[in-house]
This record gives sequence, C-alpha cells and structure tokens, in this order.
Amino acid sequence: MNSRKDQLQALDRLLTIMDELRAKCPWDKKQTMQSLRHLTIEETYELGDAILDGDAEEVKKELGDLLLHIVFYAKIGSETGDFDIADVCHSISEKLIHRHPHIYGDIEVTDEEEVKKNWENIKLSEGKKSVLEGVPASLPALVKANRIQDKVAGVGFDWEEPRQVFEKLQEELGELQEEIEKGEEERIEAEFGDVLFSMVNYARFLNVNPENALERTNKKFIKRFSYLEAKAKEAGKSLKEMTLAEMDVHWNNAKGL
Repeated sequence: MNSRKDQLQALDRLLTIMDELRAKCPWDKKQTMQSLRHLTIEETYELGDAILDGDAEEVKKELGDLLLHIVFYAKIGSETGDFDIADVCHSISEKLIHRHPHIYGDIEVTDEEEVKKNWENIKLSEGKKSVLEGVPASLPALVKANRIQDKVAGVGFDWEEPRQVFEKLQEELGELQEEIEKGEEERIEAEFGDVLFSMVNYARFLNVNPENALERTNKKFIKRFSYLEAKAKEAGKSLKEMTLAEMDVHWNNAKGL
C-alpha cells in the first residue's frame, strides 16, 4: 500500500487537477453546488452498488468519483470565500475528536452501544433540539426508517429483545389484515406503513441492514427474471405465451445459478 507521503501527494495532485479544470474546462467552469447535487447522489448510489457487489475495483473507482465531488464542492467554496478543503478536513476532524471522548478524553466505555449513546447525547449537548435532526428529510423512506430507529435507540428508546419486536410485528400484521377486510384504502396504507416500520425495526435487532437486504433481493430477482426471459427467447416464445407452470420450471432452475 501507499505510504502516508504518497497518499498526501496523490491528494495534492487531485487538488491541482481540480484547479486546472475549474480554470480551463468549459463544463467544469459552469458547475455550481446546485448543479452537482444530483450527480453526487447518483455517484453515492453507484458506490453503494459496488459495495453490495463486493467488487473492490469498482469500489475504488466509485470512491474516486465521490472524492472528486468533495474536492469540487470545496473548490467552489474557496471561490466564494466560505471554506476550502482544509476547512472541510479540520471541521470533520474536530467533530470526530469531540464525539469520541473515550479516545481523546477521559470517558470510559465498555461496548459499541455505549459509544452510540454517548454520540447522540453529545450531539444534543451541541445544541441540537432533537436526536432526529440528523436524519435528512430527503432520504428514501426505508433508509430513513432505519436511521430514525437507530437514532432513538441511541438514547434508550428501544425494545429490550428481538422477541418483543417480533410480537409487535405480528400485532401490526393483524391490524393490517383487519383494515384489509374493512376495505378502507387510507387505513390499509397506514397499517401497511406500520408493518414496514416494524419490519425495519426487527431487521435492526437481527443485525440486518434492511436497505442492503432488499437491494440484494432486487438483484437476485432481476437475475432470475432475466434468466426466465432468456429461456423464453430460446423457446421462441414471449413470456405472455408461456404458462405459469412453464415459467415456474425455469424460475426454479434459475435459483440454482
């Protein structure tokens, strides 16, 4: 691996390239924080895909794309006189030091849970009115539910064991079934949301990331459905022309891939 000196030189090279692009490239000169925002979100999702796929080479490339965006924002910030890359680095360094008193202070902790609880309590002491202030409003609902539950658990608002969460999930499923039988759409949606929220909570107790779990299932489904489409094409049929029994045979074969 590269030495610390080599790593710093590599970062300096990137900063120099960013300066040159901002000064000379028509596209780079036009960009603003607002115009880069959606691209940054896209790059973050691409990094997430690479991580789920376990592709280290792609993770490296996507990290580079994301680092470019960070450097780009810092460059724009320096042009407006608001901040530069050094300010960004110092800011996160100071935050990490302040929020890790068990490393940089005299606080003692015994496990990860105590670290998380201290983290949330420190944030409240910094002036935050709620532990939920750190949950971005624009997060996808599944990710947001997980972050909400993780944060409130950090201040002790939590179940004691998985069995209790599973019982709550069963209760929510029963309430959903009751509303389905009544046929009231708004109530069905509300109870369905409660079921999903309980599922996310249960996943946390099982040490399962619900977003990752669902995305892995999405990828698995796409792979198997693509296999089904390929087999239908080999048979000279469209999927609409195949019976469910025929589809089921190919679907079961796809499970073994």
